[in-house]
Amino acid sequence: MTRLIVAAGGGGDAVAAAMLDAALYGGEAPAVVLTYAWDRLLIDPVPGPRGPANFTGLRPLTQSVQTVPADATPIAPAGSTLPRLAAELPQTFALIDPHHGAEGMVRQLEELVQHLEPDSIDLLDVGGDILAQGDEPTLRSPLADALTLAACCELNFPVRLLVAGPGLDGELPADSLRARLGPAALTFTAEHVTPVSSVLDWHPSEAAAMLAATARGARGLCEVRDAGPPVPLTDEGPVVYEADLDAALTRNQLAHAILATENLHQVEQHSREICGFSEIDYERTKASWPGSRPAQELDPEAVLHQLDEFEADARGRGITHTTFRRLTEAFGLGGSQRQDLRALLLNSRPEQHQAPLWHLPSGA
Repeated sequence: MTRLIVAAGGGGDAVAAAMLDAALYGGEAPAVVLTYAWDRLLIDPVPGPRGPANFTGLRPLTQSVQTVPADATPIAPAGSTLPRLAAELPQTFALIDPHHGAEGMVRQLEELVQHLEPDSIDLLDVGGDILAQGDEPTLRSPLADALTLAACCELNFPVRLLVAGPGLDGELPADSLRARLGPAALTFTAEHVTPVSSVLDWHPSEAAAMLAATARGARGLCEVRDAGPPVPLTDEGPVVYEADLDAALTRNQLAHAILATENLHQVEQHSREICGFSEIDYERTKASWPGSRPAQELDPEAVLHQLDEFEADARGRGITHTTFRRLTEAFGLGGSQRQDLRALLLNSRPEQHQAPLWHLPSGA
């Protein structure tokens, strides 16, 4: 069998796609995962998604689609998590190039169908913001999902839309998504997380971390970066639901509007008009901010004191878990220090590591 999984928003969706592939078809040949190279500024300081011209070492799969092998390298100053994913996971990661709009992505999908002759295509989104209308005030990153949704709907091949962990991306609450979800296709378990465990030790996706944590039994309230509304960790967290693809397109105003787009600039303009913003504009603005101070060696005593204060304050808000990305931010550290902070905390208080999240004890 040959399977194609489209990671709707890139990033953590690609990690979840590897989990899905292992859970459903672990004994067979690994799937091809079609995904964006679009990492947050923590990884890639260049705003927006990367295209083939931003890498060396890609390998052609079709005329318009290239794969990202382990030895591929993003051209500085760009960065990407995809080569390391390719090094640690058995799936083949193929690169979505969104720079020719939805029409260009349809061509890429058509070429893949002709070349791979897949038995199935799944479009996977963690959190469910692919089911948005586009005008929700909590929506933060609709562009990538809208593009993959639009392209998959134009493809002359059946595509199954899957939503993992409703609400886990911290954008649309699970309660608002429930009526838009169909039957459950799968519930991830701790066993299903095992193939991506090493990836979760370093990958910055908070949604993928919470998906894995709920599959391992974590329940409570998780605080994520930017101290937005806490994300509930519930029994729905590890569930993968089917959803109606055509209904999603009808509902998603941005996806519907960009069907005929031929470049990314057109897609961005529709996003500004419908959603009120383009997340690439936000990245452009953030990238222009003055750089942070050079990273200094962590002071263990000072960090643990900050941790005690953070935990006491967070417990007062009902928080039970947080991410290492959030702790890095809360302590005023640079993104490059996240792994150093993680190592320090795991060495000092390993009992609080409810992998891949940090568990806050109920008392002092």
